[in-house]
Amino acid sequence: MRLVIARCTVDYAGRLTSHLPLGTRVLMLKADGSLLVHADGGSYKPLNWMSPPCSLTVEEPDDDQREIGVIEVWRVTQRKTSDQLIVGIHEILSDTSHQLGTDPGLIKDGVEAHLQELLAAQIELLGEGCELVRREYATAIGPVDIMARGVNGEHIAVELKRRGDIDGVEQLTRYLELLNRDPLLSPVQGVFAAQEIKPQARTLAEDRGIRCLVLDYEAMRGTDDADERLF
Repeated sequence: MRLVIARCTVDYAGRLTSHLPLGTRVLMLKADGSLLVHADGGSYKPLNWMSPPCSLTVEEPDDDQREIGVIEVWRVTQRKTSDQLIVGIHEILSDTSHQLGTDPGLIKDGVEAHLQELLAAQIELLGEGCELVRREYATAIGPVDIMARGVNGEHIAVELKRRGDIDGVEQLTRYLELLNRDPLLSPVQGVFAAQEIKPQARTLAEDRGIRCLVLDYEAMRGTDDADERLF
């Protein structure tokens, strides 16, 4: 990972356009090719970013750019959409690189891990006739929580969360893009399952053809009968 603190401008061009005026920011270049632009605020969320697969080229500024103080231009191009993130570097304050190695992956908390176990045992919650293929189905970018097979033989990839937000939908989208390249699996349907799914996440998931499934943890554990509730 390369971390650069720089005075820079950032422009996004493609399906949408945006502009960040000159300011001091952290530019995070990851080994997977992605670039994230962070400020000293906004918690974990970057101001702008480009997700892989993408490529970075460093260019010399033109005469107009030199006149306003640009010393180099970073052009990050998304290979699938040709969208571009263009960073005009005015001054580099710090530039460090670190080899982080292979990450062991996220260790899920007890409830989320138990949800996976329960859904695998009650796979019919995905739909009548569904069968479990396996839990933690391995892919090149990480394990899918549950892989199942529908009544018509189609594969179903399930991403499980306690609280489903947009990040979880993005994660499942990446899995689906990869899995659907495999002719032995395609077409692979997506199910985003959680105890609670935020409205924005539901909207994004449904727009991408991903089905949302709200899980009743207590009922799945057998400690609560949903049919006997007053509310």
